[in-house]
Formats: sequence, structure tokens, C-alpha cells
Amino acid sequence: MPSLPLARRGTTVSSQIGFTERLFASSEDKKFAAAIDAGLERVEEGLRSQVQFADQMADVTATYLLDAGGKRVRPMLALLTAQLGDGVTDQVITAAQAVEITHLASLYHDDVMDEALTRRGVPSAQHVWGNSVAVLTGDLLFARASQLVASLGEGAIRLQADTFERLCLGQLHETIGPNEGDDPIEHYIGVLADKTGSLIAAAAQMGVMFSGAPTAYLEPVMQFGEKVGVGFQLIDDVIDLSGKDAETGKTPGTDLRAGVDTLPLLKLRRRASEGEAGAIALLERLETEVIGASESDDVSGAVDALREHPVTQETLDEAHRWAREAVEAIDPLPDGPVKKALTRFADTIVERSS
Repeated sequence: MPSLPLARRGTTVSSQIGFTERLFASSEDKKFAAAIDAGLERVEEGLRSQVQFADQMADVTATYLLDAGGKRVRPMLALLTAQLGDGVTDQVITAAQAVEITHLASLYHDDVMDEALTRRGVPSAQHVWGNSVAVLTGDLLFARASQLVASLGEGAIRLQADTFERLCLGQLHETIGPNEGDDPIEHYIGVLADKTGSLIAAAAQMGVMFSGAPTAYLEPVMQFGEKVGVGFQLIDDVIDLSGKDAETGKTPGTDLRAGVDTLPLLKLRRRASEGEAGAIALLERLETEVIGASESDDVSGAVDALREHPVTQETLDEAHRWAREAVEAIDPLPDGPVKKALTRFADTIVERSS
């Protein structure tokens, strides 16, 4: 399908994550937002050209998930933190494209690992072309992201390499599970930090690095990105128990059906291991009715029961705690539109479940 320009697809800053007037409310903020939106237009145009490989099959598969949508959270964060320096420079645009292509590549691999049937509301790539094509497409995209990063110098190469290592370790740790004696919940949070937090943190750092902003801002924005990433994924755990999501196309309980350990499930297991009768009964019901069920099976009753259980509210509270800590991390940044936007960014991320 042909890709529409960013503005025509409705992916301006105000619409991407349901920000509306929250992120940029005043007239001064809206001027600031216009600069970010203009940068996002440039990022989007570049993405289209960067995922072309002069190969008919590769061009089709590599643009498949790009055309399916996405919020462009990571490029937006790079463009936001760039306002701490000289703004949206050419290098910032290149860095934002590299980060988004890295994220895109990880989706192809994740869906193979998770045997996912859908992504962004369409059949997953491996469901269309098979595992081998999906994995190789992800590899091609990682290679293209590396080419872009290489043009930015040694600092960017090191950051990309460190981030890629954490992405792989996070996937490995998710696959093999916690070691004997490890706390399953701490292990899970570590996986989220590696698989999601690390790349969001890299995006925030790239904006500082390539806008000429003070290096003292690198640590605060890195901490912000890491913590927002964990909160983002915890909210996804809650959303998995809610109604069908328009962005992901997921039906309620998708992760549970696949046997994915989400935080509500891990908290329920902890309660069951401590002998709580209600938790034991609900866990048995989930294992019988939901885990391993197909997408066509009606598991709404059991999923609703987990959503109403206190462990889901505890997960929501935990997500909000990570968001608060993200905001606390940027306290050293100067007061102004960037700090205000990042604060609203964190707040809006964890309000997606409302």
C-alpha cells in the first residue's frame, strides 16, 4: 500500500499518543509543537527512502510494518530533547530515523519469537511470509540502522551497539525466564528495561547528542527514557486485559493466550504461591481457559476476572510510579517547554489505559 505523508495520516504530535492539547497547550507551546511536527515530517519522508533495498522482495517486506502505522514515539522523543540544544539538526533527523528503524527491526524478530499472529492491526510478517523472511527482514533493517548510525560518528556507534546488546539480552532473558532463585517480578522488570526502556532512552540521548545540547543533560534524559519505557510496557499489560486496541489490533487477553508472563499474572502467581485461595482459583481458571487458547475462543470471562482482581490495579499503580520517577529524573533540566512536554509525555503514556 502507498505510504501517506505524516500529516495526512494524522500522526502530528498532538494526535500520535492521544496528546491532544495536553502536550502543547499554550500558544508558545504550539509554536514549539510545530517545529517538532515539521521534524517528524522529515523523519517520515526519510524512513520511506531508508527502508528501500533495491530488491523487490525486501522492499515489500521491509515497508510492510512501516506502512501499518506506529506512533513514532522514539523519533518524537529525540526531536523533543533536541530542543535542549540547537533544535532539529540534520544529524538529529538521521538519529531519529535510525532509532525508529531499529525499533521496526525488533518488531519483526519479536513477532517470530512470540509466534504473534498480528502486529499493528495486520497479520504479522512471519504469518504472511514465514519465519525466515521475517527474521531476514529484521536483519536488513538492523543493518540499515547501523549504516545511518555510522554516519554520526563513534559516540552514536557505541550507543547503538550498547542498545542492541541490551535488546538481545532482554529477548534472551524473556525467552529462558528467570534463573533459580531469581525473583520473577524483578526479572520481568529487567526484561522490560532492556527490551523497551533501552531504545527509548537511546532516542532521548540522541536528541541531546546531535543538537549540541550540554552533555550534562544526557544522564537525566537517559533515566527518563528508561523509566518511561518500563511504565509504557506495564500499561500495555493492563491494556491487554481491556477491549480491542485500535493501534495494535489485539483482542483482550492476547498475551495471556500466548502464555506471556505479564505483571498481573506474575503478581497473581506470587499470591497463589503464598496460599491465597482466590488467587489459586483464578490462576487455575486462567491456565485452563485462557493460556493456550486460540484467538477465536471466548475467554472474556476469565480475562475480566483478572482485570478486576487487585493485581491489575497494582500493575497500574506500578506504571504510574515509574512515570513519576521518570519525571523526577529530568529535574536537572532547565524549566521551559521541553521539560513541560516531557512531563506531559510521561503522564500521557500511563493514562492510555483510562
